[in-house]
Amino acid sequence: MNSTTAATTETNPYVEFWNDTLADKFERFREILMNGLSYHSRVPLERLHVEPGSRIVDVGCGWGDTAIQLARKTGPDGFVLGLDCVDRFLDHGRREAEAAGVDNVRFQAEDVERYPFEPNFDLCFSRFGMMFFENPVAAMRNVRKSLRPGGTLMFIVWRTIDDNPWFGLPKQVVLDFLEPPGDDARTCGPGPFSMADPEVVEQQLEIAGFEDVRFERIDGPVTVGASLEEAIRFQLAIGPAGEVFREAGEEAERQRDRIEAAMREALAPYHEASGVVMPSSSWTITARQPR
Repeated sequence: MNSTTAATTETNPYVEFWNDTLADKFERFREILMNGLSYHSRVPLERLHVEPGSRIVDVGCGWGDTAIQLARKTGPDGFVLGLDCVDRFLDHGRREAEAAGVDNVRFQAEDVERYPFEPNFDLCFSRFGMMFFENPVAAMRNVRKSLRPGGTLMFIVWRTIDDNPWFGLPKQVVLDFLEPPGDDARTCGPGPFSMADPEVVEQQLEIAGFEDVRFERIDGPVTVGASLEEAIRFQLAIGPAGEVFREAGEEAERQRDRIEAAMREALAPYHEASGVVMPSSSWTITARQPR
């Protein structure tokens, strides 16, 4: 397996933020983010038919679990390229692929929005990666360059915060104590709900040159912590609640005990034997490169 990691494109502020701020937090809660939220990739991937020998690019592949699944689907005559802007995440994928004997996948650290794609792929897949591009239409255009005529784009994004109480409820708890982030707050990009509106996303995809755009709603459980305490730590580190808490700085730390107590009370009804399990909802979106 080729594990070369040549980052060939210049970074942008969002990429820098992922690497200097979010990477540590995501690593700390990798089990939740990779497995606790996996319902939203497991269901679409189980239904996805991949022709043996297909070439696939996994955009924003994180720790590489979906890239490895896709490599198994396409078989030894196929190939998967996993791209992510955080090379630390990709190291996990490299180790997992090597341990599993999956040698038809390569992981490469890149800013996908600026990566010099050539039309070598039959499928472009992305789980919760498309929502964070600096310029969504420009990114979609660039991703389209990766696909051969008739190739498929398949990506998963969150629906609205109201459809995802595991996001919305903790954010409201934190906002009961802290001010919302200002306009100058550092962020990871447009955010987890930037592609929640089907009409907007369909228009973006069509402007970018895709056709046959389709949406499938996926509702299911996510496990946001093995315990209440882990769920509270997760919410105060990552996502909308974590952003409010981070940007509040010293005031957040001053109020931490009260916020954690309120969060514990809010999440307690979702605590069961397997962990803290909450409702969630996503879109699986597909589109095609014209022939």
